[in-house]
Amino acid sequence: MANSSLNTTLSREDGLLCLNLNRPEANIVDGEMIDLLQAGLDEHLDNPRLTAVLIGAEGPNFSFGASVPEHLPDQCAGMLAKLHKLLLTLVGAPVPILCSVRGSCLGGGLELALGSHLIFAAPDARFGQPEIKLAVFAPAASCLLPERVGRGNAEDLLFSGRTIDADAALRCGLVQFVDDSPENAARQYFDRHLAPRSVFALRQAVRAARGDLAARLKTNLDRVEKQYLDSLMAGRDPLEGLIAFMEKRRPVWEHC
Repeated sequence: MANSSLNTTLSREDGLLCLNLNRPEANIVDGEMIDLLQAGLDEHLDNPRLTAVLIGAEGPNFSFGASVPEHLPDQCAGMLAKLHKLLLTLVGAPVPILCSVRGSCLGGGLELALGSHLIFAAPDARFGQPEIKLAVFAPAASCLLPERVGRGNAEDLLFSGRTIDADAALRCGLVQFVDDSPENAARQYFDRHLAPRSVFALRQAVRAARGDLAARLKTNLDRVEKQYLDSLMAGRDPLEGLIAFMEKRRPVWEHC
């Protein structure tokens, strides 16, 4: 099935669900995109023949991130609730979630990728959580990055807002494979290592490996979501940062 924003296909005898963001060049992860991803997962995750999910993107970039206007005070509560529900669905999925990344994978795009089990990156891939540059923070990444790369590496990316290349992401464990064609590499991984397995046993292995991650993530997301809405958005700098970004000007911080 295809629509203007998300391409959804089943392949490998319905064993592989492919969800491709389809808004080149930016592939913004806004409320509509989140709804489409959630609907695709809700429709197919219960299929007993499903072996894995592959999340990818059309165009040169995986995603520039979430919608900045949807971070404004009158919209951010709904946006965060949708995104966090989607990430809990990914983290609690019964089958492996693969993700193929080209170009920029930033902000909400990286948070989406962090919900997967294995990330396959092109050599030109760039990863980062630039939210701090707008005087906000990334709630989901604050919870998921430490699980994936350790606290020190996570805090580096969250506090600095800097981006890292594919090789650096491989070294710190953010990605598992770097390949000129990450989509093909992910499909080859599926064919070689997942398709031959008992789907029953594979689902048991996924459940065992993830353990209580979904429960811990739910608790942590509730905490940081409340902080974001009640504390961060009560400040003046976050609104200034968001508006300055949309107006394409340098922000003027009041440090409050």
